[in-house]
Amino acid sequence: MIIVYHQNNQISNVVSVQNERISFSQKDSIAAGLLQIAEQFPNQKIVWCHLNYSDNLDLVSIDTVFHHDKMMLSYAPWEQHYLGEKIGYVEESPFININKKVTYPSWQMSNVVGVLHASLLLAIKDKIKLDSDFDYYLNSVAKVCMPLGLFCYSEPKLLKGIEIIEMPVQTSNYTLFKFVKQHYKARWVFLLFLNLMIYEKQFPFLAFLYAGFFKNRNKNNIKLDDIVVNSSLEVINTATIDVIIPTIGRKSYLYDVLCDLRKQTVLPKNVIIVEQNPLENSSSELDYLHTEVWPFAIKHTFTHQAGVCNARNIALSQIESDWVFLNDDDNRFDADLLKNVLQNSQKYGVQALITSYLKTNEKLNYKFISQTGIFGSGNSFVKTSCLIDVSFDMSFEFGYGEDTDFGLQLRNKGYDIIYFPSIKIGHLYAPIGGFRIKPILAWDTEVIQPKPSPTIMLLKLKYDSEKQFNGYKLLLFLQLFIKGNIKNPIKFYFSYKKKWNKSVFWAEKIRL
Repeated sequence: MIIVYHQNNQISNVVSVQNERISFSQKDSIAAGLLQIAEQFPNQKIVWCHLNYSDNLDLVSIDTVFHHDKMMLSYAPWEQHYLGEKIGYVEESPFININKKVTYPSWQMSNVVGVLHASLLLAIKDKIKLDSDFDYYLNSVAKVCMPLGLFCYSEPKLLKGIEIIEMPVQTSNYTLFKFVKQHYKARWVFLLFLNLMIYEKQFPFLAFLYAGFFKNRNKNNIKLDDIVVNSSLEVINTATIDVIIPTIGRKSYLYDVLCDLRKQTVLPKNVIIVEQNPLENSSSELDYLHTEVWPFAIKHTFTHQAGVCNARNIALSQIESDWVFLNDDDNRFDADLLKNVLQNSQKYGVQALITSYLKTNEKLNYKFISQTGIFGSGNSFVKTSCLIDVSFDMSFEFGYGEDTDFGLQLRNKGYDIIYFPSIKIGHLYAPIGGFRIKPILAWDTEVIQPKPSPTIMLLKLKYDSEKQFNGYKLLLFLQLFIKGNIKNPIKFYFSYKKKWNKSVFWAEKIRL
């Protein structure tokens, strides 16, 4: 491990973990200095730390939290990061509104403290400019490489004895627009301009023009495949998996799912089925649960209460195994699914993951193992120890967003969610069961229908930063205006405002 101390945008000192001094050039930028060190020590972890925080640097924790080479960790002990809250105007992902108390997935890096492996710097050599602004360089590397498979985190364990403080962001609009142009699609530069005009009462025309001089950095053909991943974390204890399946009116499809589970090379311990039928005096139709022999225990609950949130919570309360597979009643998968999940979980040291989840004849477009802002309640695996005080929020019952909310609960407890494209589950999108009853939602009788749906609005109110919330509001306005029948922008604005306010009203009403 090599530790680089810096101050006043220059490297001050470089030492090994054994406290041996290492020579470096003071003429170069910090980013250029890191690359020089990486070339000298290609198999080492490289830590950077601002001189003001050298006494707080926790080198012991680094060996634990930096558990494989394809990672980039950083931490700033204040609420706002380098680019400030305004970056929320152009990104809706969970990676913006960081929970500083836990290990949290984010590309937002800081010059205060961090760690990466030398192999990363060598992989991006000549691909990403060695910016003189060290903060800009770190954020650029993480933003470009995170979708390519680099695991990036805000990690409070890097520093000890530090409290989170308020710190005003000094980044100018020029830097913000430059970053957006270099790391997002061009339309986000225009949307950032609009947001700053509407919500900040700013008219950053020169910053907008300035951004036009820069090229996007996502097209530099960066490949991180040669960085070997072999996590030192132990995430597999007993290698047991329980499967939960909510079902309603899909007897034949569920049977196929059970047959796929029966063929697994690593068998589940329990299959927990929650069968719903809201019809009065109805009873279970799943006779094959008892007439056939299955190589796993089946826990079957029958309920007249419809609703997938309730059904999944009933199933979650019955888990006994080390891991849980959140399955659906119209999935199909190969015999090595569970084996591959356990092997990859250990290799990458992950405790929650999602698989590819394609319709029949749908092509796989995104092929990198990477962090994701998605959580799917029909194609996810979670270590059971992560699920303490985590459940499906009944506020979302019969609406949209319950799986997204579940994933955000996990992230805010310090558990990242990783996407594995090579682990495949097919989703048949089977027709709904014949006895399903379409629920009447509380706002269905409203003269002014809420927009967006109150459950989506609830997600935004619970998890978005103020800038993300406002950015979404403007983006939805533009999308609906372009697609809508009202072409008078003033008339449309007042119509949209009423629908938005109605959505906020009902979102607050259904919040439990």
